[in-house]
Amino acid sequence: MTIRARRALRTRRAVAAAAAVAAGAAVAVAAVPAAAASASADTPRYLKPSQLPPHPTSPWYAGPVTAGQPDPLPACGGDPLPSIASHRSYWTEYDTNALQVTVVERSTQRAKDFAALLRKDLADCAEKLMRQDPDVTATEKYYGRLNVEEGAHVYGIHTTSTWGSSDISLYSVGRDGSTVTLVRWAQMGTFQHAQVADFKKTTVTAVNRLY
Repeated sequence: MTIRARRALRTRRAVAAAAAVAAGAAVAVAAVPAAAASASADTPRYLKPSQLPPHPTSPWYAGPVTAGQPDPLPACGGDPLPSIASHRSYWTEYDTNALQVTVVERSTQRAKDFAALLRKDLADCAEKLMRQDPDVTATEKYYGRLNVEEGAHVYGIHTTSTWGSSDISLYSVGRDGSTVTLVRWAQMGTFQHAQVADFKKTTVTAVNRLY
């Protein structure tokens, strides 16, 4: 399989993630280990399910904090993620899912540079998705900077496809010292369905909880 074909396949999978995660939620609940290792005092803390944007008809569920890159990678912000990342997945009983990825760098400057790289990837994401897959149309919005620790930035991506999908995703990248976190929330819908205010609160909480 060519590099272009692999990227296109990953894009198709990523933009359909909301429906796929929702469909597998019941299975995922059963599959989550009962004794997930708890984070030590010197490791970043992850969002609790209750700290995600509220779903009108379902609680949030969460998997364990897992070392390494998420699989599949998020459609936006996924390419720059290093192998030293850790992540946690979240889902509801319906069509909404979320992801938090955290990277602890060796220095504050490396974290600052990595956060800037993630921001660039997010800012260019709509065009990237359409380059990778001609069946996808993507539109992007920037929702501004949040004043938390060293700052966080929020983006929205709406994707449609020739096979009929319509998905809305919110992304944020924030930094606290040498630690950077990427948060994604996604569901089927459009910009009108984006819980921007709630997601901004979630992002502030995520950055504040890192240490």
